[in-house]
Amino acid sequence: MTSRPIKRFYKRAEAAPAGPAFSVRLDGRPVRTPAGRPLEVPTQALAEAIAAEWEAQGTEVKPHHMPLTQLASTALDRIGPEREAILAQLMNYAATDLLCYRAGFPPDLVERQARQWQPLLDWARDALGADLVATEGVIAVAQPEPALAALAARLRGYDTWRLTALQMTAAAAGSLVLALALVEGRLGADQAFALSQLDETYQIEQWGEDHEAADRRATLARDIAAAGRLLTLAAG
Repeated sequence: MTSRPIKRFYKRAEAAPAGPAFSVRLDGRPVRTPAGRPLEVPTQALAEAIAAEWEAQGTEVKPHHMPLTQLASTALDRIGPEREAILAQLMNYAATDLLCYRAGFPPDLVERQARQWQPLLDWARDALGADLVATEGVIAVAQPEPALAALAARLRGYDTWRLTALQMTAAAAGSLVLALALVEGRLGADQAFALSQLDETYQIEQWGEDHEAADRRATLARDIAAAGRLLTLAAG
């Protein structure tokens, strides 16, 4: 499926059983991923939601208006086949996790970060066994090996669909901890986005927001929301 709009070439989109999985069909023909794999997902609810994206298209099919279709394709074409590489990429976020790098000033931002971010690091310690170190400034800090090992073990327990949502959220938020909190049900998508944008929100309160920054924030919010929806629908 191209990333550019294409003329709508079908009349009807619907979900259908496909062995133990569910597929999406356009006029009876199965949708395929960009790599040519059948677009088959684990639950009927997810297949129906993807079919609804196709059904909602007008005279043109616009892939950027079809986030679940894109995420499902990513899961099937990239996350599953390249699982070990994806796990390694996700662990890179642990070394540079947004929540671990704090401001030294002004005092109200320092307080806001501590009040809103520290509970998530405490949760990672207590629920995941990952006691990550927070520091002031942007100089990289080495995280304890036991904490990294605990995070790696947690990631290895996730299936392709959870890893897909995790990867999308970690990339959008700049935080593995926030992504894990979403996947584990500690946070909702709106909360994860708001926490990932704490610094930006503070700057907007001080200086206002330009259109380019607003567009970027809207894109990140949509990405995290789509990841949250994928989690819900893939769970059945």
